[in-house]
Amino acid sequence: MRRVNVVGTSCAGKTSLAAALAARHGVPHIELDGLHWDPGWTEVPDAVMRERVRRVLETTDGWVMDGNYSAVRDLVWSRADTVVWLDFPLQTILARYLRRTVRRLVAREELWNGNRERLSMHLSRRDSLLLWIMSTYRRTRREYTELFAGRPDLRTVRLRSPAEADRWLRGHHASTGGGPWGAPRGGAATHRARCP
Repeated sequence: MRRVNVVGTSCAGKTSLAAALAARHGVPHIELDGLHWDPGWTEVPDAVMRERVRRVLETTDGWVMDGNYSAVRDLVWSRADTVVWLDFPLQTILARYLRRTVRRLVAREELWNGNRERLSMHLSRRDSLLLWIMSTYRRTRREYTELFAGRPDLRTVRLRSPAEADRWLRGHHASTGGGPWGAPRGGAATHRARCP
């Protein structure tokens, strides 16, 4: 695997898994959020986002990219050799949301282009990541199920828990051929990686 897109609902742990996978393969880790958010939490237009992604894809042979942006999915998936889907239970996502939010707020952790989360972002109905997770979780699962069913040419790996992702990250090279979701033929499609 040299060109991997890690997808999943917000707070599933896409960035942590993607960073670990990129380090293992010695390729760049690219966060689509970093290409989407300019300073001051300014969202770039889709055309700008597409141009940024196109430039990365044209200048980088191997990469692990995390993010779900539908505006650039066609570009990313046309170059990806593998898509890894973190399809974790909602309670796992919510626990990770809480831990990540507290850590980012307390540490004033810088994200992309100088942006930092603020408490108001979690209390506002307009910007609330918690409300976004709750309102899109089931839709996202349906969407990826349908997308992958329509792309039998695309190697996909569906990881259903952090424990499964841990096992997959430790030994995924032994499970890249065969059946659906990256499972060996005749085996269960169970691969899973720590995404704190």
